[in-house]
Amino acid sequence: MTQRHDLSTSFLTAAGWHEAIRAPLAGDASNRRYERLKAADGTPAVLMDAPPEKGEDVRPFVHIAEYLTSIGLSAPRILAADAEHGFLLLEDLGDDLFARVVVNLPALEPEIYTAATDVLLALHKHTPPVGLAPYSPAVMADMAALAHRWYGAQNTGSMADQSAKFHAAFQALLAQHIPEQTVLIQRDYHAENLLWLPERKGPARVGLLDFQDAMLGHPAYDLVSLLQDARRDVPLDIEQHMLAHYISRSGHDETEFSTAYALLGAQRNLRILGVFARLSLYSNKPHYVDFIPRVWAYLLRDLSHPALSDIRAMLLADLPAPSEALLTELKAKCGTVLALS
Repeated sequence: MTQRHDLSTSFLTAAGWHEAIRAPLAGDASNRRYERLKAADGTPAVLMDAPPEKGEDVRPFVHIAEYLTSIGLSAPRILAADAEHGFLLLEDLGDDLFARVVVNLPALEPEIYTAATDVLLALHKHTPPVGLAPYSPAVMADMAALAHRWYGAQNTGSMADQSAKFHAAFQALLAQHIPEQTVLIQRDYHAENLLWLPERKGPARVGLLDFQDAMLGHPAYDLVSLLQDARRDVPLDIEQHMLAHYISRSGHDETEFSTAYALLGAQRNLRILGVFARLSLYSNKPHYVDFIPRVWAYLLRDLSHPALSDIRAMLLADLPAPSEALLTELKAKCGTVLALS
């Protein structure tokens, strides 16, 4: 057995779960691992293994989870924690991920997306917890520029000049339309991270899983994350209906919010292009390349907004469309970049 396994066993023993049956759960793009536990009496729980030596830190997860549950939302309850060694014992919210529910019960898709939008409406009524870093125009421009660095530059070797020009123009546009950050944004609010809990009431019907990277941002950000899902096609009519639903229930100005939605959609999808390319080139995870055409399609739709016309021209001159040849090359170079320069 590995040292991590021994440490996890000691943690579970101290928490009173030493006799639990352990089975692996699917992980994510991070260094975190998960196991499902079943106690002798059948009680389930989830073990999060987040190695500090690999840059993981469970404290933000605990901080945000406790905040979300305090306002009536369904984040997992923290049953035990060892921040020093990177272990959490969590409430098990089940297996009914949105991504599975819509496949098995497609008629529920409008209901569950409405419920997920209502979670954001509820969340955005509350004062965010202290200590959140702002997802500012400068930070957002940095993240969007990953598309040049990892997706665009894989053919040219460098796009430093184009990236610098884009960064300056995009940061100015973000500052113009999104000057303030006012709500907690979970940043990965999509069908692979949301669980359907129909036995609960109101916004608590949606289980929340991935929020440890929460920041202070614009209310449209998590709505974009939900409705422009990199991993599945959200029907356009549902996207449009949920956008209208959020605007009508929140009282935002429709024109201003729709502009912010398109701008943040472009920002998020550019970031994802860069991250998915990096996951293949550096992290040896080529399956993320398969999502790139969908992300590109979202990006083109966002760039069609009049407020982004200048940025659209710049990006389409800089970044190649995801042709079959380009995607094949990204996979062929999988794991060949040995350092994050």
